[in-house]
Amino acid sequence: MSRTTGETTLEVLSRLAAKPGVQSTLVLSKNDGSIIRSTGLLAQSTNAPSSPATESFGNVSATDGGPNGLGSDADKDAEKVARMVFSFMSSAQSFAEGMNASDEMRLLRLRTRRNEIVIVPDPKFLLVVIQDAPSAQ
Repeated sequence: MSRTTGETTLEVLSRLAAKPGVQSTLVLSKNDGSIIRSTGLLAQSTNAPSSPATESFGNVSATDGGPNGLGSDADKDAEKVARMVFSFMSSAQSFAEGMNASDEMRLLRLRTRRNEIVIVPDPKFLLVVIQDAPSAQ
């Protein structure tokens, strides 16, 4: 019996979420930034798609909320992070295209004092991994 791409993708996401230091994973729609699936600290109680992430989010900072700057209300925080990631990715893509019109974004990596956020774009999705920042050695 062959496995579908969706099943394989879910297995990969499950393995990724189980890695040490990974706090959360998000799969966002590349069209509007809505949450398709989330795991970890930002996991929603239901993995149903959320509202589009194109609305303005004002002066929201990644350090608002509870431990690790991720807050305590998972649904609200997942949507907040999705909006910030979608906005950041849109700006980074515009920057890359401004540097070279034929270029495309392949990976974004943002490291803060507490977290490391890795964003991998796909033609239809954005994969977001939030993990503990490796300590400086």
